[in-house]
Amino acid sequence: MPIDVKDYVWDETEVSIHITIPLKGVKSSKADIFSTDDYLKVNYPPYLFEVLLFKPVDDNKGTAQIGEGTIVFNLVKQQPGIWTRLTSLESGDKELMKSKRQLAVEAAHKKAEEEKKMAAIKKREADKYALKEQMRLDEEERKRIEETKEAERRKATEEIEHWKEHEIQEHTTDKQKEENNWNMFHKDETVAIAAPRQGGNIQVTFTPRVFPTPMRESKQADEDAWLKKQAESRRIADCEDSDLSAEEKNPQWLKDKGDGFFKSGNYLAAVNAYNLAIRLDSKLPSIFSNRAACHLKLRNFMKCIEDSSKALELFTPPVLANAPARARSHARRGTSFCELELYIEGLQDYEAALKINPNNRQLEEDAEKIRTIIQGS
Repeated sequence: MPIDVKDYVWDETEVSIHITIPLKGVKSSKADIFSTDDYLKVNYPPYLFEVLLFKPVDDNKGTAQIGEGTIVFNLVKQQPGIWTRLTSLESGDKELMKSKRQLAVEAAHKKAEEEKKMAAIKKREADKYALKEQMRLDEEERKRIEETKEAERRKATEEIEHWKEHEIQEHTTDKQKEENNWNMFHKDETVAIAAPRQGGNIQVTFTPRVFPTPMRESKQADEDAWLKKQAESRRIADCEDSDLSAEEKNPQWLKDKGDGFFKSGNYLAAVNAYNLAIRLDSKLPSIFSNRAACHLKLRNFMKCIEDSSKALELFTPPVLANAPARARSHARRGTSFCELELYIEGLQDYEAALKINPNNRQLEEDAEKIRTIIQGS
């Protein structure tokens, strides 16, 4: 049972209240202070001081100083005037004090929640402003670079044109000199007329094609697909000719290696393993899905979106066996969109994941949070 403090001292002015409470030998670090506009409590076991103020004060402007065995409160009145008494309750009315205490605690909690919400709103607005400013600075930098390139291009063009004019003038001058010299030495000679040219055949050759059929008879789509397969085979052959062991040329072995790196938290090494596996076989959706998870951990959100999209493209047809993997890819892509503040796109991915796995409570909670952010903005 706490001991009520009675030997406190208080005085007032027109605009403020001063209350001095003795600590009675208790360490100041053990004093717990709680205050609102009309309620003040100091708990320093085994002692307790609480008072329901006669009139409200401005809790945001009040101060408390702890030192030399006392706690001194300086409270600012909301309305100037002399109170003549500190509390609005009669002494000994514990039930009424209990109810007032509960109301004060609830009001303080409500105020704290409102301040927390306002702080979150201000932070979100500040983040949006910072993003807009960064985009504006990036755009100005891009324009500056483009203008610099354009100025360099014009300067180079002018220099080339000047060089051409200079070369033409020199060539004309040399030609005139040659003509003058020729006329000087051959002015008395008879000019011989060249004989007519003899007839002949002109050989015409065409650019060689990969396929023997003429272009009018070819099927361009089929030819492009064949050439793409040949390029893929050459790319794989380049990997196989490199200094790799037999295991390192196995895409599945590289995937398992990357999974091990991911589990140990070495995300960059996992990305390198997945990159080499994709060079050997770019048709395994699980590799793209796992690399997307690494990029998400490394906060490379655009790369995570690209790999998740590629994985979803390769998870075909959509069957029950690949349903969990498709749900994870949607969730990762949705998370990356949200980190980039593209909340609508992120919500679409989360809803797609919920269609695949409707019983996942975590997905439902995250989707609801995104809806709340969209409605709030």
